[in-house]
Amino acid sequence: MIVIKDLTYSYHSRTTLFQELNLTLPSGKVYGLLGKNGAGKSSLIKNIAGLIFPHKGSCTINGLEARHRQPDFLAQLFFIPEECELPQVTIPVFVRIYSVFYKYFDEACFYEYLRIFNVPEKCQLQKLSFGQKKKIHIAFALAANTDVLIMDEPTNGLDIPSKIEFREIIARTRRYDKITIMSTHQVKDLDGLIDSVIIIDQGRVLLAADKEEIGQKLCFGAKLAGDETIIYGIDAPGGRMTVSRNTGAEVSSLDLELLFNAAIYNPSGIRDVFETL
Repeated sequence: MIVIKDLTYSYHSRTTLFQELNLTLPSGKVYGLLGKNGAGKSSLIKNIAGLIFPHKGSCTINGLEARHRQPDFLAQLFFIPEECELPQVTIPVFVRIYSVFYKYFDEACFYEYLRIFNVPEKCQLQKLSFGQKKKIHIAFALAANTDVLIMDEPTNGLDIPSKIEFREIIARTRRYDKITIMSTHQVKDLDGLIDSVIIIDQGRVLLAADKEEIGQKLCFGAKLAGDETIIYGIDAPGGRMTVSRNTGAEVSSLDLELLFNAAIYNPSGIRDVFETL
C-alpha cells in the first residue's frame, strides 16, 4: 500500500505545488494518473519513488518512507522515467548487471516480453531507437516482479502495434499484491487498462476513484442540452456527448477522455458527486 500523508512540495520557496496532499493507494490495482502537462504528475510519482523529497509530510510504501531510500524500499519498486537512458552494452549484459538487484527477476519472462515487442534479444542497446529502448525498459521492469511499478508516460515512443502489445503484457503481469501507476497526459492510451483513476491539476487531486464507483455515480453518453444532471458536455459528430450524474441503477461504461475533460473543466461538479474528496 502507498500512503501519502499531508505532503507539501515546492519547486522552490515561492512556488508550492502540493499543499498537504493526502492519498492512499491499496495494492492489487492498476492506477491511471492523469493530468495535463505541468499538472504535477511527474513530481508526485517522483515523491512516491523517493527521487525528490517533500518539504512536509510523508510518502510510504508498505510502511517504508520513500525519502530514506532504504535497500528494502528500493528492491520493491521499479520506476520507468519518460526518457529512458540505457548503458552501452548488449541486452544479455544489461540483464546480467541489473537483474541481481531484484530478488524475483524472471529472465524467461523478460525475453518473452521482448519477443512480444519484436525486439532483437542480442542487440547493442545504444543502436536502438527511442521506442525500442522504451520497450526494453518496460520488459525489464515487468520481469523484475516488484511490488510497485511506476511508469511515467509509458506509451510515449510506442507506435500503434506496440501499444497493443503493451496492453497485452500489462494484462499478463497483473497481481493481487502489486501496485502499478501509469502517469500520462495521453488519456486514451490507458482506456481499458486501469482499475482506478487519479486526475490532478495544478497540484490538486480532482478525482481519485475506482472505475466501478465512477460508473455507479456518473453516466457517459449523448443527452439533450438542458438536462439538469449534465456536468460536462462537448459537441461531437454523433451528437452532444456528456458526463452526467447517474440517476439509475445501471453501472455506466467509462469514457476516460470525457471524464478527464469533465474533471479539468468542471472540477466542482465532479467534486459534488464524489463527496469523499
